[in-house]
Amino acid sequence: MADQESRIHEINISQEMQTSFLDYAMSVIVSRALPDVRDGMKPVHRRILYAMNELGMTPDKAYKKSARIVGDVIGKYHPHGDSAVYEAMVRMAQDFSYRYMLVDGHGNFGSVDGDSAAAMRYTEAKMSKISTELVRDIRKDTIDYQDNYDGAEREPVVLPARFPNLLVNGASGIAVGMATNIPPHQLGEVIDGLLAYSKDEEITIEELMEYIPGPDFPTAGLIMGRSGIRKAYQTGRGSITLRANVHIDTKPSGKEEIIVTELPYQVNKARLVEKIAELVREKKIEGITDLRDESARQGMRIVMEVRKDTNSNVLLNNLYKLTSLQTTFGINMLALVGGQPKVLNLKETLKHYLDHQIEVIRRRTQFDLNKAEARAHILEGLRIALDHIDDIIALIRASETTEIARNGLMESYELSYEQAQAILDMRLQRLTGLERDKIEQEYNELIAKIAELKAILADDEKVLTLIREELAEVRERYNDERRTAIHASENVLEDEDLIPQENIVITVTHEGYIKRLPITTYKSQRRGGRGIQGMGTNDGDFVEHLFTTNSHQTILFFTNKGKVYRLKGYEIPELSRTAKGIPIINLLQIEKGEEISTVIPIDEFSDDNYLFFLTKKGIAKRTPLSAYANIRKGGLFAINLRDDDELHGVRLTNGDDHVIIGTKNAMAIRFEEEDVRSMGRTAGGVKAINLDENDQVVGMDIVGTGQKVLIVSNNGYGKRTNEDEFRIQNRGGKGLRASTLTERTGHLVALRVISDDYDLMLITAKGVLIRIKADEISTLGRYAQGVTLIRVADDEEVSSVAPFEPDEEAEEIEEMIEETSNETLEEVTNESPEEDESTSSDVDSDDSNDQNES
Repeated sequence: MADQESRIHEINISQEMQTSFLDYAMSVIVSRALPDVRDGMKPVHRRILYAMNELGMTPDKAYKKSARIVGDVIGKYHPHGDSAVYEAMVRMAQDFSYRYMLVDGHGNFGSVDGDSAAAMRYTEAKMSKISTELVRDIRKDTIDYQDNYDGAEREPVVLPARFPNLLVNGASGIAVGMATNIPPHQLGEVIDGLLAYSKDEEITIEELMEYIPGPDFPTAGLIMGRSGIRKAYQTGRGSITLRANVHIDTKPSGKEEIIVTELPYQVNKARLVEKIAELVREKKIEGITDLRDESARQGMRIVMEVRKDTNSNVLLNNLYKLTSLQTTFGINMLALVGGQPKVLNLKETLKHYLDHQIEVIRRRTQFDLNKAEARAHILEGLRIALDHIDDIIALIRASETTEIARNGLMESYELSYEQAQAILDMRLQRLTGLERDKIEQEYNELIAKIAELKAILADDEKVLTLIREELAEVRERYNDERRTAIHASENVLEDEDLIPQENIVITVTHEGYIKRLPITTYKSQRRGGRGIQGMGTNDGDFVEHLFTTNSHQTILFFTNKGKVYRLKGYEIPELSRTAKGIPIINLLQIEKGEEISTVIPIDEFSDDNYLFFLTKKGIAKRTPLSAYANIRKGGLFAINLRDDDELHGVRLTNGDDHVIIGTKNAMAIRFEEEDVRSMGRTAGGVKAINLDENDQVVGMDIVGTGQKVLIVSNNGYGKRTNEDEFRIQNRGGKGLRASTLTERTGHLVALRVISDDYDLMLITAKGVLIRIKADEISTLGRYAQGVTLIRVADDEEVSSVAPFEPDEEAEEIEEMIEETSNETLEEVTNESPEEDESTSSDVDSDDSNDQNES
């Protein structure tokens, strides 16, 4: 019991956790996940090559079972799972994983389709020719050794690596809190860059890039632009865009084919084909009529047949965006330097490798020197023996033992132990004249070699010259052609670069269906008719937003939840004239409960323009338009809303506009836009109008001089009022009375600013649309109730009002919309609105008598 208590120690758990985790992290970093900058290898790869070299599995020998290699590696050096070792060896044997394979595999070692390698008991392997350069001179004391995991064996700390493997084959790995991702390069280019650095250590990275223009991947492909490469080489971190090698062929029938012959690095071909097929099934990509994988031994070939009416360039551009035909490779040049992880730029990587080679050459030269001097020392003894052969033979014959003979030789002729032993071991045939000449020749050659080796060790430039010669030899033996092309242009084509500009019509229904049509669809429709069937809608659905724009314009979609989304005009599907459209949720990542409240086409995101926001609770915000230039695919919060509030609408302003706001209870306030200071994108806003408890905002617009304010109630009554009757006030007040409400008129549903030449579309809750010319609506004072614009049944009411400028195109569009509902539309275009005498009188009362005035 006492013995157990003596082994119990009190420790601080927090400190112990920190220490233990740091030990674990450093173990993963140093012993598993990160490559050494000198040989570019992780421990498992180094152990595999060393074990194969020790087993004699050189390129000139026969293949041996992979299981034998894996067993030797696990048993002697790498005490981990056999799958970890085998999978690492498999990658070293794959021509699509390693730029220069380090293992020569025989059997099924996997494929670019993601197929696994056969079990290790079936496959065979040996070292590849180039991998012998990594272990060359390893037995000449060129590197340090360390004990293996149990101290029973010795393993190398690093390989001599007679070529810069870290850059040539790259590396990837995830450690604890850090990761490395170094791309492979072309051998000849890296060696040329290293030679240039060895001659001028002051060389710049820009100058090095003349020799090493960029990565070179085993699967070829294209690198788009050089800026990412330059940044990675200068800082150690960067990102490059990789593209498949694709071309478009035209068949004799006139149909086009998109043919893929090379893929970006680490892209799974089978998954790519499956992804394209899935996109076609889901109609996210349209125009592909057939998809085939015709890859064979001759090379890769994926064929996509294109429908005749499809633009192949646009289709290909969408494939780049939606599939791994275009990928991004994030470069992170993290490696172990002196056992510590460090991010390296290109020049530093070459420097550390060159320093390693200088040490390797020096240690090898010293090894050769020691060996030559030892041999010369022996030969000197043999020469002495030959000069005194008769006396030496007599001395040996007179000696009773070998030891007496050896000591006698050492004393009589001042020989070393080694020299004396060599004389005793000498065979009688060495006494011939020919053998004596050979000893003299060998001795003289050794003396010359010793002088040469000493000269190398004494002169750093000679060491560098030797390194350059051997690197040039490696380049001459193993160099090949660059595979990955580097596209000079940084600009990745957008669809709009491939799509002609044209005027289009965008329609969005109340239930969220959207489509576009060329404006020319309506050019042939003459005015005065009933229109054409323009859109099939569901029962109860109706067109809520309709506008003309350009196919290259940006369209902002604002929702009641305060978020903003963006689309280009061409991104909205062009459908047939009678199609109802596609759900907008297929184009925008709208969340459940979100509804489109405002749609605004934008030419450019200028600082001179603003977006003016208004919520149903009367909160306003003004933000520069430029703040919304970069909207993510998932949308952006445009305004910070309170929990019980919703965004009513948004208007594009120029900074000097007047804003008018109308409420359900017929209150209106007009103030200068500048009263709401410019705020950031995430701001919540300020109070624009002081609402009663049961009131809410129903309308907001920009007021122009000479325009009129349109007011419409839910029971179909409306009027126009001169804008100057709504004098400018300060924001935040209750405002002025905009209309007299009765049970007959109902509450307000819309307040909009229009000109005399405007037309209106009134939309009922059941989807009935009626078009009215604005100048046919009576102009009445603020206190008037209005006139009948549309007669509604007891169970129906007006839901929204859409004013528009009736240019020729718009009128043709509206004629089309007259038949978009399943209900029979009322034809009132040529009728004057019926005026109700009991409600149309204009009560000219002074503003000071308005009890609701602020």
